[in-house]
Amino acid sequence: MDLEVKGIGTASRNLKRQKSAQGWRIRSSDAYGPRPDDVPALDLRRLADSDSENDLCYTPLTKEHPRLAPPDSTSTVSWGTPFPAPFSRRRATPQPCPVEQLAIPETLPAPSERYKLKYQQLEEEMKMSYKQHSQSTTQRSKAISLCQQPPSANLQMQKSPVDDVNPEGLTSLDKKAILQQCYTSKPYTMEQSMRRLEAEDLAAEKRKQAVVEQVLVDQLSRAVISDPGQDGSTTDRSQQQSTRPGLGSAPLRFRNRKLHQTKIKTSSTLTENLLSNKLRFDARIISRNGRDACRELIGFFFAFDKSLTVYEYRQFGKNRTKALPFIQKGIYYHQYGRRKRRQYDVGDFYVGADLTFLTAQHVGLPTSVQEKPLLTLRVIGIDEMAKRSLLASCNPAFSKQEMDDRNIVMSVQGLLKEKLKKRGVRTMTGLVKYFHQRDLCGGGVLQKMELKQGLRTFHLELPNQDFESIWCILDQDDGGEVDYYQFIRVVIGEMNEFRKAFVRKAYMKLDPNKTGSISVNDISKFYNGRKHPQVLSGECSEPQVRAAFMDMLQECCVNPKEVTYCEFEVYYEGLSLGITDDEDFANVMKNCWAV
Repeated sequence: MDLEVKGIGTASRNLKRQKSAQGWRIRSSDAYGPRPDDVPALDLRRLADSDSENDLCYTPLTKEHPRLAPPDSTSTVSWGTPFPAPFSRRRATPQPCPVEQLAIPETLPAPSERYKLKYQQLEEEMKMSYKQHSQSTTQRSKAISLCQQPPSANLQMQKSPVDDVNPEGLTSLDKKAILQQCYTSKPYTMEQSMRRLEAEDLAAEKRKQAVVEQVLVDQLSRAVISDPGQDGSTTDRSQQQSTRPGLGSAPLRFRNRKLHQTKIKTSSTLTENLLSNKLRFDARIISRNGRDACRELIGFFFAFDKSLTVYEYRQFGKNRTKALPFIQKGIYYHQYGRRKRRQYDVGDFYVGADLTFLTAQHVGLPTSVQEKPLLTLRVIGIDEMAKRSLLASCNPAFSKQEMDDRNIVMSVQGLLKEKLKKRGVRTMTGLVKYFHQRDLCGGGVLQKMELKQGLRTFHLELPNQDFESIWCILDQDDGGEVDYYQFIRVVIGEMNEFRKAFVRKAYMKLDPNKTGSISVNDISKFYNGRKHPQVLSGECSEPQVRAAFMDMLQECCVNPKEVTYCEFEVYYEGLSLGITDDEDFANVMKNCWAV
């Protein structure tokens, strides 16, 4: 009996352990989800009895809780109810079709004529934009294919303006120069051009107004302080010597004498009204030195005593500017030409006029300017309204000899103009290099036979009578030598001041530190060939246009790695000979250098 009772107690305890384990497994499965090894059993009879393949629902055979873990080894209870299929609970509700949502009801009114017109305009704009996009894509693909071809084949395919002219006598350098003359399209729109012009005019007017105020302050203060009447009293001088400064007073040399504290009446009659009756003009230095050639000079001619003064506008840093005296106020005379030893008058100031001064009379001039005995200033701008008011009192006129000289120069330039139209760059650069090699002393002057031989070398022969007339105009002192740069300007001609202003702007942009020379690498970086007509049409690439420009520019350089201001100007002097319109030349400079 005891054994039976013990057996029954052991079985009951095992049954309790199984139930507790089953409850823990169910609770753990509820918390952590099904285990990977709990795979439901496959009922083949259920699959065979199914008549429809769309019946994806699965109903368990028993309603007992699913057992998610294998039973213990001691358990005798069967297990294995399959886990219900998960996708049976994830059926999505049917969504409406997008077409049905965008359906337009039939009760809407017809569109008005205004909206029809807008739709037509929008359609045309889309067609034009697509057409432009396709054209730009085609041009870009042509340019890429041209860049991938060898250089020889690419040069043969491109069509330049040289093909339309007579190629006789034209070299490869002439063709490259004509290629640079194609920048005739306007780089900016009308609104952009107006804004740029207004900004430049406003900056120039502010600059001139600052110089005018500085001139008035300087001249009025110097007129009183430097008056000799201030030192005319001997009594005051003796009193100053007898009186000694006390302990609390500063020495006389450190005291500031104010104008309203002067006791002696000045004998000068200079007032602001007299100084306001003046003629303002802009000038530049004619020099081969780039630093001096790019100086901004503003001069004033006073009508009450026929004196003049010149100030230099300088900028220190980004925000600090100042006007410094370049030529002191005084009465000056012509030092060169037919009007030598004649006093300057109102008629001597016009755009293109030359003002000459002796450097020995001016101590404060730069060292590079004092190296030559003569300083020449070129008038590049003038106040026309002030000149008309001053000319009402006097009517200047040129002498007969001066008119004859002008007619001779114009006739000689007319003879050579047609010859230099297609080979201006090559002739100008070659002629300057030829004269530079003959100038062994470095003074910039040559004799008559050397100049005549240079013209003969470049096929610019002049009649003997015309050459002698030019020589008499230039060599008025009978020195036997003439500045060959001045000889070239007289015989061949030079750009007007409108064109030279763009050349100086481009050079100052390339040389902001005013060193006087630019490296070839810097010029190649700043040169812009993207707006060349042949680059836009896809006939040639931008590197080819840049290479053509650099080849021409290096031909006129003594040092192939550096370009001076004189060489830069000579190149554009030759390029200007083939461009008749000033606006076309301005577009060339704007497209290349964005000035």
